[in-house]
Amino acid sequence: MADRPLAQIGRERLDLGKFRHAVNGSVPRVNRLKVVVAHNRYREAIPSGENVIVDTEIAQLRAAGVEVLPFQRSSDSIGDLPAAQKALLPLAPIYGREAQRDLARLLTTERPDVLHLHNPYPLLSPWVIRTAHAHQVPVVQTVHNYRQVCASGLYFRDGHNCQDCKGRLVGWPAVKHRCYRGSAAQSALMATTLAVHRPTWRSVDRFIALTDRIAAHLRDYGIPDERIVIKPNGLPDPGEPDPLGEGFLYAARLSPEKGLDLLLDAWRRHPDGALGPLRIAGDGDLRPLAEQAAAERADVSYLGVLDQDGMRSARRAAAVVIAVPTWNDVLPTVILEAMASGRPVLGTAVGGIPYLLGTDAAGWVVAPEAAALAAALPVARTEAGRRGKAARDRYLQHFHPDVLTARLIDIYSEITANSNHSPS
Repeated sequence: MADRPLAQIGRERLDLGKFRHAVNGSVPRVNRLKVVVAHNRYREAIPSGENVIVDTEIAQLRAAGVEVLPFQRSSDSIGDLPAAQKALLPLAPIYGREAQRDLARLLTTERPDVLHLHNPYPLLSPWVIRTAHAHQVPVVQTVHNYRQVCASGLYFRDGHNCQDCKGRLVGWPAVKHRCYRGSAAQSALMATTLAVHRPTWRSVDRFIALTDRIAAHLRDYGIPDERIVIKPNGLPDPGEPDPLGEGFLYAARLSPEKGLDLLLDAWRRHPDGALGPLRIAGDGDLRPLAEQAAAERADVSYLGVLDQDGMRSARRAAAVVIAVPTWNDVLPTVILEAMASGRPVLGTAVGGIPYLLGTDAAGWVVAPEAAALAAALPVARTEAGRRGKAARDRYLQHFHPDVLTARLIDIYSEITANSNHSPS
């Protein structure tokens, strides 16, 4: 099936059963699809949009009739590993012996059609790609960040965007600046891992780029266009939106690249109470900034870390969601959640945010500068009521499961039909 624009697919709102017929000629072909989803889960103490997306995608695929075999490890388990495994842990990003053994056993027993990889670090290792290919299983990878090149995956350090390692055989600047976990030793290991696995990454059968920015990153890395597909993440439909609440919600990891200090600088340029309430949710190194702002101003409140029910309640209470990272954030889940709930978004013109908000009046995109953000805040407050429906419509047309699960099944079907790695 030739690729079609996501907007066109969204307007058609394809039923998944009809889609299976369109792609494969019969429902049973999709039902026979067996997919291993490989992911190293980030620590649960720090909210991870990537963990949420992986869990959501697995549920959506199963609902569509795909047999999904999760192959996951969690960074939370590192402290409980046996001493022998802990001793080998520094080498895990390069090889990951235990993971390769367990994956080989799973592939031999289950003979899946595809391995779909998300995050391999630190316990899985990109070596899972080689293991899959050794068992004649093609590999699809969703690229959530820039870690083919950048040790931290962010292209961001010391408060500014950075691409010092781009184009280098080994990313020594990452070692110098301790870009991976603040450690020179661990940064050296990650830089070595990225150099060792350059051929591994280039052997992936199909890359799923979440946005056009990620597609450009992969092209710069040497991946040909025919092995790159742009397909964003999506989220389940929460149902018809509640009426807009009041004020603004900022929910993110409270770290420098997420722009809390930028937001508070812009907010303080307005008198206390002039914009309605600002609610801040999340945790991280910049938590003291949130607590200080809440102590200083009556129109700022710090909500702490919220579970899913708490986040839904906070969105219902708001009229506008704010997402103002200063790094090239790939595809912030908070924006998808906002649009699905009919909340327009005020975002910065970085990374995938312009792609997410599009040109459908789903929100406002401004330069990542305090003056520009300060000027946009009263505009967003005034126009929120007129933009909520546009935000919801953009979600339905571009990020609804009916659209994206169908697209993912299409990718799997295409790769199993054309890959030299398909199991016999």
